[in-house]
Amino acid sequence: MEAFVRLVAGRTADPEVLAAAVRAARAASDLVAALPEREVRRHTRALLDGVRSALQGDGDPGPSALAAALLGSDRAQQGVPVAALLDGFQAGRSHLVEAVIAEGRRCGVPADELLDGVTRIDHITITLARRMVQEHRVAELAAARTAREGSLLTLRHLLHGEPVEPLAAPLSPTGRYRCVVTAVSDPALAGPPEQALTAAGPGLCGFVDGRLAALTGTVPVLPLDGPTAVVTPPAEPSGLAPLYALARQALRAAESAGLTGLHRLADLALLTATPADAELGALLAGSLLGALDPADPFHRELAGTAPAQLAHGGRAERTAAELHVHPNTVKYRLRRLRELTGDDPLTGGVEHTAHWWWALRSWLA
Repeated sequence: MEAFVRLVAGRTADPEVLAAAVRAARAASDLVAALPEREVRRHTRALLDGVRSALQGDGDPGPSALAAALLGSDRAQQGVPVAALLDGFQAGRSHLVEAVIAEGRRCGVPADELLDGVTRIDHITITLARRMVQEHRVAELAAARTAREGSLLTLRHLLHGEPVEPLAAPLSPTGRYRCVVTAVSDPALAGPPEQALTAAGPGLCGFVDGRLAALTGTVPVLPLDGPTAVVTPPAEPSGLAPLYALARQALRAAESAGLTGLHRLADLALLTATPADAELGALLAGSLLGALDPADPFHRELAGTAPAQLAHGGRAERTAAELHVHPNTVKYRLRRLRELTGDDPLTGGVEHTAHWWWALRSWLA
């Protein structure tokens, strides 16, 4: 059995196994897939560590292994139902077992030892699953005993387009509210941003689909270098669900672009729409930037300077300040870009500029 324990220790510590288990868990449940990938990775890592520590001990989940089951409480706070939690857990467990069996056969571990080891993994994971369900239920019951849970359910129903009648205070059926979606996914880190969101006036705040979200009557004040967040235009409660869906798309685009702080949904329209058709963006990049080599650092400098120049309306001084270079460096890079591509991203109409912006982003990615 020592050989099997060493085998499992190696596989559970393998980053590729972790990544594959995360993909399997997200593919098994739409609700788990809606969570940020780093959140699923954090919990999958904890479960793999729990299995390894139990096997290296006496075979029963100890304190460190059972601590991994606390993700059931996290998932309850994030609004993920227990069925979706178990779907993701089972998919990750199945992938681990398949990886262990495949590696065991490759290493010549005897079939009887593999069978005995997989049986022990089943015992450990069943114990962990039971504890996860228990923690999930405890968290749900604790929340249900508070007025906050009623507000949280109202928030989730409104943003999912489900009927809420009667609509309780602090919301009004004829009021108009902005939806704010943030990149905050860890309940332990939700305190400061939640205070900032609720300070904007009467409204609702809580986790929806794994992200901290809020309904507020005014635009909240959030730190510029804080977690990424998107705020929608105001709408009546019945019209919030479509805006929430758009805000989630915009948030993903803003995170991918490395943006921080709060951004208005309308300001992210182009950034949100263009990733939806990556093939067309790649086609544009090939058409406009075919003369550039992505492996050439100088060419990447040229392509990286142009979007900054476009963002600053062609002002070399502002572009230089953002890139921490001299304005003459900006001008030189843009001149070389024109020479290599035979075109100028800063001249032409709106369509020409938009095509260049999209092509540059696609090429740099």
